[in-house]
Amino acid sequence: MRYLPLTDDDRRQMLAAIGVGSVDELFCDVPMSALLNAPVDLPGHQSEMEVEQAFIALAVKNLSPGCAPTFLGAGAYRHHIPATVDHLIQRGEFLTAYTPYQPEVSQGTLQTLFEFQTQVAMITGMEVANASMYDGATACAEAMIMAARTGRRNRAVLSGGLHPHYRDVAVTDARFLGLEIEALAPDWQGTEDSSGHIDETTACVVVQNPDFFGRVRDYTSLAAACHEAGALLVVVVTEPVSLGLIESPGAMGAGIVAGEGQSLGNALSFGGPTVGLFAARQKYVRQMPGRLAGETVDVDGRRGYVLTLSTREQHIRREKATSNICTNSGLCALAFSIHLTLLGEEGFRRLAELNHDRAAALADRPGAVPGVEVLNESFFNEFTVRLDRPAGEVAEALAERRILGGVPVSRLLPGDDALGPLLLVAATELNTDEDIEALADGLTEVLA
Repeated sequence: MRYLPLTDDDRRQMLAAIGVGSVDELFCDVPMSALLNAPVDLPGHQSEMEVEQAFIALAVKNLSPGCAPTFLGAGAYRHHIPATVDHLIQRGEFLTAYTPYQPEVSQGTLQTLFEFQTQVAMITGMEVANASMYDGATACAEAMIMAARTGRRNRAVLSGGLHPHYRDVAVTDARFLGLEIEALAPDWQGTEDSSGHIDETTACVVVQNPDFFGRVRDYTSLAAACHEAGALLVVVVTEPVSLGLIESPGAMGAGIVAGEGQSLGNALSFGGPTVGLFAARQKYVRQMPGRLAGETVDVDGRRGYVLTLSTREQHIRREKATSNICTNSGLCALAFSIHLTLLGEEGFRRLAELNHDRAAALADRPGAVPGVEVLNESFFNEFTVRLDRPAGEVAEALAERRILGGVPVSRLLPGDDALGPLLLVAATELNTDEDIEALADGLTEVLA
């Protein structure tokens, strides 16, 4: 029997049952500025071959990071991914596996999740980690919500060094949960003191390390201030490779760590999919969102794996759920885990050293170009420069010369004239001396 859509009468009955006058009322929370007021300007019906040719023509207009010197960062980083990673995740056992609703017959899936959790806990310096989240931004929001739930408080302080996308997602979630948000001004000068914003209503302070502007921070004293006030310090990490070199959030006293795992095993892929990292102190484990895989033994004493905690409403009573996250990014988490396993502890540390080395070379050479000022006193593999022209114009001019020169801060934080000349530039192990020289030459031409 072929599918038949609803009739007009069916729709009227459904709307009447829920007390809504029209379908449009279901979208009342969407601002009018985001709604289309005319049909989408797309061609009519075409054959498969015509559509394929049209998309190929569009694709060649892109300047891909794989085809030009690239210094893009701002939360998404291009790293070398060993061929082994893609080979293994495309095996049928991994590629087609889904959420382990029946753990006893999903031992392989559960073991990979268990190993992933172990790795995340180790690199973040925390005691327990979950089996992944959607991405770094939603992991950040979930960390804020968890802190409010744990401390029974309703106020969160968001650092001005937090990635704007992460801040926006947190603000959106807080809006529907009755949480009060204090979002501090963008801290591009590195002078912020978040401890002055903590009071008896504060559930958490959310910071980032390295921060959005690339600065490496020591949050030990802030963690102590949070602890003294009964609040939690949430540390966000958008570049996990940095954890191979700088002090871990756990060692600084973080209560919760949220992050983005894209840098390990996962390509940029025009923005996704990616994988969210989430770790916390053991004493908060029952407040964590997502799920946790654990190791045990069966009746015969053999090692086995189980879902130790299933915290979403699909598994347990709705009122007991800590989150409505619907699944984990299993395949992306597996890619992360395989890449980190291939590196090992020594390789992970060496990769981090290579990244910092490349960024130091980048700061020395283009930073010496007239009209370019490096603002950071510290960085890992990304930093902020101030140009003597609007950064957006410079980035476009560099792109015309087939150089992806960085991310203008104003594109992510529009409306502030002081941010107009600021450009975020990042270097990874993939950036060669020739790439750095090309950027320096390009900036010299554009700023002349």
